[in-house]
Amino acid sequence: MANILAVDDDPDLCALLRTALERDGHTVTVLQRGSEVTERHCAWADCILLDVMMPDEDGFSVCKRLRALADCPILFLTARTEEADVLKGLGLGGDDYLTKPFRLAELRARVNAHLRRQNRTPVHRTRRSGVTFDLAAGAAFCGDEPLHLTRAEYALCEVLALHAGRTFSKEQLYEAAFGFDGTADASAVTEHIKNIRAKLRAFALQPIETVWGIGYRWKNE
Repeated sequence: MANILAVDDDPDLCALLRTALERDGHTVTVLQRGSEVTERHCAWADCILLDVMMPDEDGFSVCKRLRALADCPILFLTARTEEADVLKGLGLGGDDYLTKPFRLAELRARVNAHLRRQNRTPVHRTRRSGVTFDLAAGAAFCGDEPLHLTRAEYALCEVLALHAGRTFSKEQLYEAAFGFDGTADASAVTEHIKNIRAKLRAFALQPIETVWGIGYRWKNE
C-alpha cells in the first residue's frame, strides 16, 4: 500500500481522511499547515492531498514549491468552484482535484486510481509522431531531450499516443488514463491537454488534434 500525505487546516476533515485512506491499507500522515511540508515529506509520500485555502501558505503555493521536490500525484481538495482557480492548480503541476464537499468513496477511488497508474510496470518503449515513450519509466522524450510532463499529463499523453487515430471524449480519456469511471471534471482534462501541447510546441511538435464536439486524438502518422 501507499504513503499518503494529507494537508488541510480542518482537523475534523484530516481525521476523516486518515480513517478513510487507512481503511484501504495506506499509511497516512496529516498536517494542518502548508508551511509544515518539508522535503522529507516529499521523499516519503506516494500521493499528496492539498487543501487550497490554508493560512500562511495556500495550496497553490505549496504545490508550486513541492513540484520540484515530489514526483508523486498531487490532488487538490478545494471549496473553490471557479474554473480559473481549478485550472491554476493544474497549471502549477497538480494532477487532479476534488471539490468540497466530496464523498469519501470518491476520494478513495481517485487516490487509488492515481496510485494504480503510478505503480504499473510496462516494459518497453514506443515512438509516436516524434515522441518516444519509455513505458517502464513513465517518461517521454523528444529526440534525446526529456519532455517534462507531470504524472497526469504523461498518463493522458500516453493513452492518446498508444491509441493514435482514435478519438476520446474528455471523460473517456480520464477513465482510460486513471481507471476511474466517475465524475471527473472535463476542465481538468482540457487544462492538462493545454499544458501538454505547450510543452510539445517547444519541440515544434503538434500531434494532438481537437475533434470539435467530441474530444481529442493523436495524429495517426
